[in-house]
Amino acid sequence: MPTPLFSLQKYYPPDFDPSKIPKLKLPKDRQYVVRLMAPFNMRCKTCGEYIYKGKKFNARKETVQNEVYLGLPIFRFYIKCTRCLAEITFKTDPENTDYTMEHGATRNFQAEKLLEEEEKRVQKEREEEELNNPMKVLENRTKDSKLEMEVLENLQELKELNQRQAHVDFEAMLQQHRVSQEERERRQREEDELETAALLEEARQRRLLEDSDSEDEAISVPSHPATKPNPTTILDEVSRAKRKAEGSRTQLAGLVVVKKTKLDAKGHQGDGPTAADHVRKAADSASPTPTASSLSQLGAYGDSEDSDGSS
Repeated sequence: MPTPLFSLQKYYPPDFDPSKIPKLKLPKDRQYVVRLMAPFNMRCKTCGEYIYKGKKFNARKETVQNEVYLGLPIFRFYIKCTRCLAEITFKTDPENTDYTMEHGATRNFQAEKLLEEEEKRVQKEREEEELNNPMKVLENRTKDSKLEMEVLENLQELKELNQRQAHVDFEAMLQQHRVSQEERERRQREEDELETAALLEEARQRRLLEDSDSEDEAISVPSHPATKPNPTTILDEVSRAKRKAEGSRTQLAGLVVVKKTKLDAKGHQGDGPTAADHVRKAADSASPTPTASSLSQLGAYGDSEDSDGSS
């Protein structure tokens, strides 16, 4: 025996009469809660929040009273702003297969719609004018033909421009640009390598100079060691100065004039050679050196006079 499916079927008694079922008296402007998406972009007038097309809402739906288009009812929808919860309403527009905003927000991006409506209005006015005015028809046709010729001329210019550009080999241009780019990069790399090599060479030369200077200093320091002072050095210097003074005296002996009174007083007059003759011969034999300065000559002359006076 099959199991009855009580959950999927209902029992209607034989004496069932549907006309006897009482009908509910519901108001005509009753509202239903429906789930819908925003049909267009809008902006709330209360807080300025943007509501984009396709955003989902839990809306209340009602039938607009006394508004019908060709027997089709018009519905109104109530939604709330997602930010300030202000009420926004819009209706269906079966004439234009669109929706119209009522209050609470402003519709965005209506420029295209307004342009289409303006074109329809102009076309309708033109048809009304041409209906009873044949001259207007001729004038409009002339304007249309002129506009068509201008459009054709512009189109021809565009075609010629495209044909002119069609001869350009874009692949060759791209290849040439690629080659020039590679050449530029290669030249840049070579310049960088040369600059790096120059810097390294300069650093190496500087390092070699520093090393050579340090080696010279290291060699010069031990080559001149500090010597102890010799006690006889002073005596050598004194004897050397005396010999120099005697040499200068012999060189300037010719400038010394011996007074005859002193020689006569000492009794050196006679036939034999005197001391003045010996001095004069020594002066003739010793030639004066041109390198002696005037100051040294004066000093030697003073020393000769002192020596003569003391004798």
